[in-house]
Amino acid sequence: MVLTAISFAVLSACSDSQSPEESSVKEAKKISRDSTSMPSTPKPPVAKKLPQLIKNHGITRNDEYFWMRDDSRNSPEVLAHVQAENTYTRAKLSHTEDLQKSLYDEMTNRLEPNEESVPLLDKGYWHWYQYQENEDFPVHYRRKAHPLLNLNNVKTENTNADIPKPEIILDENELSQGHDFFEIAAIELSPNQTFLAYAQDTVSRRQYEVKIIDLNTGSYFPEVIKDTDGEIEWANDNQTFFYTKKHPQTLLPYQVYRHKVGTDPKNDELVYQEADDTFYVSLYKTRSEKFVAIQLSATMNSEVRLIDANKPTSEPKVFLPRESDHRYAVDHFNGQFVIQSDFNAPNEQLFVAREEEFESKEDWKVIVPHDDSRLLQEFELFDQFMVVSERINGTESLLIRNYQGEVIDKIEISEAAFTLGLDENPDPASKFIRYYYSSLTTPDSIFEYHLDSKTSELLKQDRVIGDFNPRDYRTERVFAAARDGKQIPVSLVYRTELFKGDGKNPLLQYGYGSYGYTIDPEFSISTLSLLDRGFVYAIAHIRGSKMLGRQWYEDGKKLKKKNTFTDFIDVTKMLIDKGYADPKRIYAYGGSAGGLLMGAVANQNPELYHGMVASVPFVDIVTTMLDESIPLTTGEYDEWGNPNEEEYFKYMLSYSPYDQVQAQDYPNLLVLTGLHDSQVQYFEPAKWVAKLRDKKTDDNLLLFDIDMTAGHGGKSGRYKSFLDIAKEYAFILDLAGINE
Repeated sequence: MVLTAISFAVLSACSDSQSPEESSVKEAKKISRDSTSMPSTPKPPVAKKLPQLIKNHGITRNDEYFWMRDDSRNSPEVLAHVQAENTYTRAKLSHTEDLQKSLYDEMTNRLEPNEESVPLLDKGYWHWYQYQENEDFPVHYRRKAHPLLNLNNVKTENTNADIPKPEIILDENELSQGHDFFEIAAIELSPNQTFLAYAQDTVSRRQYEVKIIDLNTGSYFPEVIKDTDGEIEWANDNQTFFYTKKHPQTLLPYQVYRHKVGTDPKNDELVYQEADDTFYVSLYKTRSEKFVAIQLSATMNSEVRLIDANKPTSEPKVFLPRESDHRYAVDHFNGQFVIQSDFNAPNEQLFVAREEEFESKEDWKVIVPHDDSRLLQEFELFDQFMVVSERINGTESLLIRNYQGEVIDKIEISEAAFTLGLDENPDPASKFIRYYYSSLTTPDSIFEYHLDSKTSELLKQDRVIGDFNPRDYRTERVFAAARDGKQIPVSLVYRTELFKGDGKNPLLQYGYGSYGYTIDPEFSISTLSLLDRGFVYAIAHIRGSKMLGRQWYEDGKKLKKKNTFTDFIDVTKMLIDKGYADPKRIYAYGGSAGGLLMGAVANQNPELYHGMVASVPFVDIVTTMLDESIPLTTGEYDEWGNPNEEEYFKYMLSYSPYDQVQAQDYPNLLVLTGLHDSQVQYFEPAKWVAKLRDKKTDDNLLLFDIDMTAGHGGKSGRYKSFLDIAKEYAFILDLAGINE
């Protein structure tokens, strides 16, 4: 389900008054200056060992690096060790500085300097944002709609009519000043377009503070609401909005509060508090705008509570009480509810229910039944039809259905591997459907589908500055045989003139494979820098995602998690056998849960990979999942299993990257994290690197890079984010013997 509002989640911020490009280049040069004083053969940091015995289910583990954990992130000893790791990494990568600079310039020079979004008409205003040249963050605009203004805000007739002028409603570049990190989570306007509430993070812990602007005067209201999850939903009185707060220790969103503009947040009323810490709390507004919905979600079940948006002080009403193994989502429009549910339908199905009669599943009517071969992903409601995003054999399409569920039209793409989905469609009366499309060779594109003419109109395609020509590249979708016979989809791209299929191309293979999250093939400006140097880039759509439906996810979680790792390895072997990759120059990349993938694969088949990049890696899974005070732990028992139960404990221990580090050779490794990471705490990769240094038997590189101002998403800002990518690619290219 796509629930629209004027809400933008964007990259963020520069810490001084320089342009982000100047700032980023200066940062890169500073690293260069610092590195010149390093010894040519520095020694890697050696972490001390302190016995820490942990006993579970009759098994005792000695976690000698447990001392690195410091939730305050202020321990002088820990910070000294982290800084020593950064010093060592800078020294070992100092010979790649020119390459890093070249890569950074390549990537940022491909960006359109004054990129502008397609204007979106909502509640009488056109809304859009623009990145201005040499600025790191967008400026958000609006302009009152006028009959003589077209989609691109251009006057359509040469008259003297009084055309409304654009107005800036939020300039993120101004807001970012003075912050090493800056990110906006949401921008939400009141229904009458008078007040703007936005949520910002300046620490990178994803603990957002909410501020409110009166757009009539441009002035701020005095209140600031702290420690929120970044979600804001307005009631229809234009004075009240709801927001979620995070637990101060676990950082789980667990409370919903109601705030009235102009009042002290200390007086905000608690509307709902979730007692079960396996659930996450979120908010959205229904398509009809009649309800503000509280979505309560766990891995395997969910619940929705509805607040009358016209009566914001009313009590939330349960739509359907939570049930074991039942996840559902609800939208409301035209006096009825549409429900997406996996009840006895792992690939999900759609129901409708009358507004007066919905509290039992027996009252629901099936309109799109379950199909083993088709995964329902999301839907959007319009006056006369709905649009449903569906996936068959990994390929996405958008089906236009009436409210009886019948297909009346279809939007398809003929390319081998691509990403297709619904874009913002705030007006349910529209007969145009905005959707986005991207592939490994096609830059991100926004289309508008016209139902009357059954044609698609391209509204915007991201420009790639320079000599980029999509015809110079080729994308493929192939399958690898898993060791148990399953067929694993793989998306590939390479530069045609540099690929002969003779097993001489270096390869970067990417994977994730957790939470049912599917990594679809989409365009990347940065990946061009590898392809233009002869690399093949591959995405392994391994089990743990929903690429091939819900069962593909189920077969890569809990007691079947090892399928994720062996799938990745089997894809690598296929790519070698089919001539896509040079066996001596294969590199792997994964982040977060994909970092766990890297750690597990490195333990199991290190000989296959010349190098690996593990970003914010979730590698200490057993210790973390045993500690309920760590953010995200309890909400993920249905993903990984609960190690308080012996069966899950032993299974998780058998693949835990940290616990399974062995005395063996490992690939060259670059490990990255952020000190303020709220999802994978910095001490997980810190411990892992220390243990690898102690155990591994090779002389390969083991580098640990800790960003002292960032969190899980890395550096903020349109330009700064490319510094890390340039560093990662320089590490890989240098190993591959490509130094320019």
